[in-house]
Amino acid sequence: MSNLIVLPLIVPIITAILLVFLRENVMLQRIISLLTLSFVVLISVILLLEIQDQGVMRIDFSGWAPPFGILFVADSFAVLLVLMANIVAAICLLYAMFTIGKSYEKMYFYPFVLLMVAGVNGSFLTGDIFNLFVCFEVMLLASYALISLGGDKTQLREALKYVLINVVASWIFLVALAFLYGTVGTLNMAHISVRVMEAGADPLITTVALIFLIVFSLKAGLLLFFWLPGSYSAPPTAIAALFAALLTKVGIYALIRTFTLLFPNNTEVTHMVLGIMAGLTIIAGCMGALAGRDVRTIASYNVLIGVGFIVAGLAIGTESALQGVTYYLMHDMVAKAMLFLAVGMMIYVTGETVIDNMSGLIRNYPFFGWLFFIVMCSLAGIPPLSGFLGKILIGQGAIEGGNFVLLGLGFLSSLIVLYSLLRIFLSSFFGETIISLEDEKPLPKRIVLPLTLLVACTIGLGIGAEWMAPYVIDAAETLYTPSIYIDAVLDGTTWQGEVNK
Repeated sequence: MSNLIVLPLIVPIITAILLVFLRENVMLQRIISLLTLSFVVLISVILLLEIQDQGVMRIDFSGWAPPFGILFVADSFAVLLVLMANIVAAICLLYAMFTIGKSYEKMYFYPFVLLMVAGVNGSFLTGDIFNLFVCFEVMLLASYALISLGGDKTQLREALKYVLINVVASWIFLVALAFLYGTVGTLNMAHISVRVMEAGADPLITTVALIFLIVFSLKAGLLLFFWLPGSYSAPPTAIAALFAALLTKVGIYALIRTFTLLFPNNTEVTHMVLGIMAGLTIIAGCMGALAGRDVRTIASYNVLIGVGFIVAGLAIGTESALQGVTYYLMHDMVAKAMLFLAVGMMIYVTGETVIDNMSGLIRNYPFFGWLFFIVMCSLAGIPPLSGFLGKILIGQGAIEGGNFVLLGLGFLSSLIVLYSLLRIFLSSFFGETIISLEDEKPLPKRIVLPLTLLVACTIGLGIGAEWMAPYVIDAAETLYTPSIYIDAVLDGTTWQGEVNK
């Protein structure tokens, strides 16, 4: 059964290569791409159930036992994210099929999406930090192609900025890897944790940890986010929704793994820095969302608010907060995809991007108007939708840990998110309609369907929170108690003895 762990990486890559040879057969590309993502969703569900029975699972490539060989590790935290990422990717792909156009589809759109998803899945599942770098690069190379697909002038300008920032971040990542390997002599994540515990509060290791913090903050948009609003506004709606749902989440995942598993020492330094950066990101995101007049800009700054809120939960670091982080990460994948699809549909029917130039849309498109209302409530964390429980658990963790500044900022951000989206809702959907019956552009059911499916996901995650609870609790326990992960990868007696020496 452990052989299943590698399938979320291998299957999309093989399919992407196959689709290159089917460039002219768009319909076949669509069907195969959807079936591939659906298959990965099924595999993720099977893995989740197996982890509940067997505990953390791993697969060792080429028969090399850790810490010497390459391996993939499946725990509840990683597999929950793989599951949600592929559900959201499949729905965004469905939207792309109806909107992006055959000219884009014949530019290898589907192979690039599958390669990006493969990089995301591999990043979540790898147990080796160098392979984390490799999976990051697979994901980023595909995203470079997607952001510039079509060759629009604005896209190319933002793509250049996006590529340069990520190339610099990748270079720093390699430097950090070199320092880390030179310091601890291993790249296996579990073994790194053992060696770091063995070294104690070593200043060099703390410095390496802070370098990784800079790298993953650039990837996640944590404080170092100046590239994000433009990059997420330039590409077509389906691509922007995929980026908002998945790319920053991989950076956040890397931060969580780094500061719960790899560097458990000196948390008073690293978690304090994380908390400060999270607080500043929340503040900056709120200011941008309040000041924005363009719906795409407001949506992009809402991505930053979500990043800051999740990392605030990591900085708090209690088990309750980590449960909240897990819930909220899954919610945020769904919610940000919903927001970008909704914004894209508003632009599609009006031809406008500034909220002051839209009005009365609910009269022309009532069902779409109330879908947007649910999106707004979900992002604001209103029960029983998916954002509520994650916020409550992070707040509970903040109270347990005495982090009242982050608690205040986190819940103030919920009000700002609600206000910024309510401003769009009241200005664009109510009032006198700007679209006459003669000029009304039809909004086919097939275009509304993906947003409806995402709304069903946010309702399902909220109402089904009790069903998800065992998996989320297990994920948070693995994050809070790194020895569970380490025992599954290394021989428990051996690594404990190594630390005791």
